[in-house]
Amino acid sequence: MNELPTVRRPGIAELSAAVVGRQSSLFSSDMKSHGAALRDAISDRRVLVIGGAGSIGSHTIRTLLRFFPAAVHVVDVNENGLTDLVRDLRAAPGGFTLRDFRTIPLDFGSALMERVLDEQASYDLVLNFAAVKHVRSEKDLFSLLHMLDTNVVKPARLLRRLGERGFTGRYFSVSTDKAANPVNAMGASKRIMEMVGFSPSILPPGATASSARFANVAFSNGSVLASFVHRLDEGQALAAPRDTKRFFITLQESGELCTLAAALAPSSSLLIPKLGEADLLEISTVAEIVVRLYGYEPRFYDDEDSAKAAVSRERATGGHPVLLTPLDTSGEKAYEEFVGEDETVLGSRFDALAVIRPENRSDDALQRFVDDIEALVAESEREATKEQVLRRMREIVPLFEHAETGRTLDSRL
Repeated sequence: MNELPTVRRPGIAELSAAVVGRQSSLFSSDMKSHGAALRDAISDRRVLVIGGAGSIGSHTIRTLLRFFPAAVHVVDVNENGLTDLVRDLRAAPGGFTLRDFRTIPLDFGSALMERVLDEQASYDLVLNFAAVKHVRSEKDLFSLLHMLDTNVVKPARLLRRLGERGFTGRYFSVSTDKAANPVNAMGASKRIMEMVGFSPSILPPGATASSARFANVAFSNGSVLASFVHRLDEGQALAAPRDTKRFFITLQESGELCTLAAALAPSSSLLIPKLGEADLLEISTVAEIVVRLYGYEPRFYDDEDSAKAAVSRERATGGHPVLLTPLDTSGEKAYEEFVGEDETVLGSRFDALAVIRPENRSDDALQRFVDDIEALVAESEREATKEQVLRRMREIVPLFEHAETGRTLDSRL
């Protein structure tokens, strides 16, 4: 029996640096030059973080804590994620000194959220990271409605509830590069989410709102890069789509970008990283980088069954199988972009970030859409088809061109 070769397990920081090709943060200059402004915006402020147990939210919390807020309250349905967040913060060098830190395991769109807001002093900063963020999560009517409920309806409900309680602070929500010229419902739902945050009839009077579109976060929970690590650890074949390019930033960079956007972005604007075509990486190339850092040589396959069966044989000779798949699943495109055809990039005071001022849409039409989706989710007797809901989304996002192929990522390795 051949013994499998012993390999080293690189850490996420090492893997991320190798993928993005940077040893220091893309935003280190902006974090330094705007340090005083960040302190003014965050120090002694009360912060509410929705969906803060996820990769981006938790790294943003780490960044916010560097500027000494008075309170940080974290709401998330992921109880295990909140537990891990507390453990990580408590284990940080130098200890954890923030006294008013709370984790609240509940749905931010529920009636219990109203009681949370009633019992707490008002917040100065509200950051929303709650999202259904996978293209695969639009496979049928029910998953599509759940996506719209999470990404559109509940943020609108949260803003109304904040307004009822006199909120006049800053509201931030995370968007995605897939919101630019969207070809999938996830990206279109995020584009509508941006509109909700900037809507005069939804955003509380006196409050300001900002958002950020950014690249794929390398090795974040649920990402394809995280799947590479999991599959290497578990002795499984990797899978990567052919001829598919994406932007990537690190987990640290994601927290810094969100902090800069939440605290300092102009009202009703989006921040995007200054990444260009040269920064687009083939996902298959990233798979090669990760496999080699583990000490294996990538061996490429076209057939799923062959790739899965070859792990032990390839590892015995220092290799590891990587399945290359065609880019033919619904809602996927070969490259990513940050700016839509109907949008203009403006100058900014940031070194590594640009500003987009989105085109205004009809506020009445947006409000009707939010109300219609809320009713579809809540009232079981209302009938609709997935195609009808997608058509309604196109009325709000005219550039939305859904690429429906009949295949989903759930049918792939």
